[in-house]
Amino acid sequence: MEEQHEEQHKGHPHPGTSLVPAPAGGSVPTRRHRWLGSVIAILALAALAGFAWYLTHPTAAADGASGASAAGRGGPGGGGGRGGRGGPVTTVGVASAELADIPIWLDALGTVTPSATVTVRPQVSGVMKQVMFKEGQMVHAGQLLAMIDARPFEMAVMQSEGQRLRDQAQLDNAKLTLQRFQTLLQQDSIARQDVDTQAALVKQLEGTVMSDKASEGTARLNLNYTRIVAPVSGRVGLRSVDVGNVVSPGDANGIAVITQLAPIDVEFSVPQDRVPDVEQRVAQGATLPVTAYDRTRTKELDKGTFSTLNNQVDTQTGTVRAKARFANPKSTLFPSQFVNVRVLLDTIAGAVVVPTTALRHGSDGDFVYVLNDDRTVALRKVTQGQATGDRVAIASGLAIAEKVITEGADRLKDGARVQLPDDRPASGAFGGRGGAWGNRASGPRGGGSSPWAGRDRAGTAADAASGASNGASRPHRRHASEVVVP
Repeated sequence: MEEQHEEQHKGHPHPGTSLVPAPAGGSVPTRRHRWLGSVIAILALAALAGFAWYLTHPTAAADGASGASAAGRGGPGGGGGRGGRGGPVTTVGVASAELADIPIWLDALGTVTPSATVTVRPQVSGVMKQVMFKEGQMVHAGQLLAMIDARPFEMAVMQSEGQRLRDQAQLDNAKLTLQRFQTLLQQDSIARQDVDTQAALVKQLEGTVMSDKASEGTARLNLNYTRIVAPVSGRVGLRSVDVGNVVSPGDANGIAVITQLAPIDVEFSVPQDRVPDVEQRVAQGATLPVTAYDRTRTKELDKGTFSTLNNQVDTQTGTVRAKARFANPKSTLFPSQFVNVRVLLDTIAGAVVVPTTALRHGSDGDFVYVLNDDRTVALRKVTQGQATGDRVAIASGLAIAEKVITEGADRLKDGARVQLPDDRPASGAFGGRGGAWGNRASGPRGGGSSPWAGRDRAGTAADAASGASNGASRPHRRHASEVVVP
């Protein structure tokens, strides 16, 4: 009876207990439930890993979707994202070949040198009486700069003048005496020896008078040297002496230094390989324009002309010194200033030019990629001409208005298909009705032709697996929807 009663209790739940049977041994799940939960958890993790791989490989997904879409339509795939040779389409930049004049420049580093630098020194010794210039003043040639005490030199002029007058009077008297002796000699009243002696005395006095004139001239010149004037036009430097100092011609620093600023020269180095080009243009009588820029090559300082080349090559640098002259009306060039020099050697008129980035270099020579009308490229061998800045001349192999690839050419081959940045995306790649991404909305409803359907199914399976795994891995809990028998 007790056994039958227990069997009845196994078939009918006791009042106040749940309909869900409690697992044997209390709340610990059975071994079968553990095994089933582990399998479901592994399947769920695999599904999540596949879904993550699908999201991180959009190219492969698009290719698969394109193939599926094409199979559904019975024709070639609408995948516009693939090139003509089966590779991915490359977005490139293009530019047209233009007709332009190419200037041939010679760039060099130069140093500004004044056309004249003069150290003003006194010609006579004396006491500095007056200074008539200011430091940094612009002066012109012949302008009075300073004065030395002139009184000693005035006395020297008077002394030399008096000596000359005295000797001149003796000469005049000797000449009169000679005339008388010559008259008496004609009358045979005097000896010829006396006449010859008087004639020699006249010549002697003439020499003395000439020497006196020279002495007088020297004294007057020294008197004039007490006025110190500017020998050239330019800017006066810092003053070396003050009023009251005794100056002399042997002073090393002199009174001041005058630097001529207009015109002014720029010395620069020409590579020895470019010397023949410069000499050829100079021999043709061409005037080579020269432009001076500042240290950063952004500001133009002045424009001038090429002057001359030196007569020998510097063996240490392999260059030849050259000089250009600038008018420097605004004093933008300063002595010993560092400048960048550009010499215009020649100009190539009517050259076919392309951007420098379009020219490629290979083992067989230079080439460019030419863009065709069907959005394919063709490798074209060309001959490089003169290059300047960001443009290069094409001597042969390219016609005007042809389009060349300037960006993205590293990934191209002859015949590859490309697209331009302003081209609209192809219908098979992103949003066409028959494309891979176009069937996103019709995933689970449209028969599975789109990878989005697989994504939805994968997500649903992952959710189901996750729920199952959660249920198998922890003890059963009551929910609000469970039925409790009273």
